[in-house]
Amino acid sequence: MRTTFTVETDARLTTVDVTDRVANAVPDDRSSGTCTAFLEHTTAGLVVQENESRLREDIESFFADLVPDEGHAHDRIDDNADSHLRATLLGPEATLPVADGDLALGTWQSLLLVECDGPRTRTVSVTTVGD
Repeated sequence: MRTTFTVETDARLTTVDVTDRVANAVPDDRSSGTCTAFLEHTTAGLVVQENESRLREDIESFFADLVPDEGHAHDRIDDNADSHLRATLLGPEATLPVADGDLALGTWQSLLLVECDGPRTRTVSVTTVGD
């Protein structure tokens, strides 16, 4: 089963918790299996991490410090090479276990969308397989 949803971001580099939206896409009758969330973009990524406000700020600062905003060859085309490079480190998908019709995440685990080129509207597709 495949469904999609959109996420509005409000800053160039920010994080958005999408755990509940992905969990809502899992069929209630799915007793076990996997769920893959795929971000249909090249300048944002998905990561499983704790949804704590200071940690989310740290994630944003980490990527801002790790990849300079300027000085990249691709900037001559559309001035967002930093966003592509940050997203390359993250990846566009996360595969999560499903049990009893819900995501089987650890106590502190959440699925965060990391926006690297916002504000934008992002599309996430969710595919579930299993019993």
